Amino acid sequence: MKIENPFESGHIKNYILLYASVVVIMVLFFIATTLFNDVDKVEKKSFNTDVSTIKKLQTSEKNTPKKEKKFKLLDKAY
Repeated sequence: MKIENPFESGHIKNYILLYASVVVIMVLFFIATTLFNDVDKVEKKSFNTDVSTIKKLQTSEKNTPKKEKKFKLLDKAY
C-alpha cells in the first residue's frame, strides 16, 4: 500500500469539507445557545461592608481527651 499525496489524489477536498462542516456545526451550536438563553435581568447583590453590624461567631473550645492511636508507626520505612 503506497501513501499517496492527498493534493494529487483529490482527497484534500474531503478533508476541507469535513473541516468546514465541523466549523459550521460549532457556529450553529453557538448561535443556538445564545439565542435561546433568555436572561431578562441580572440582580445585583449588595454586600454590607459595615463592620460594626457583623455578628461575631461564638466559638467554644471543648476539651476532648486525645484518642490513643490503634496502630504504632514504624521507625523506619521498608
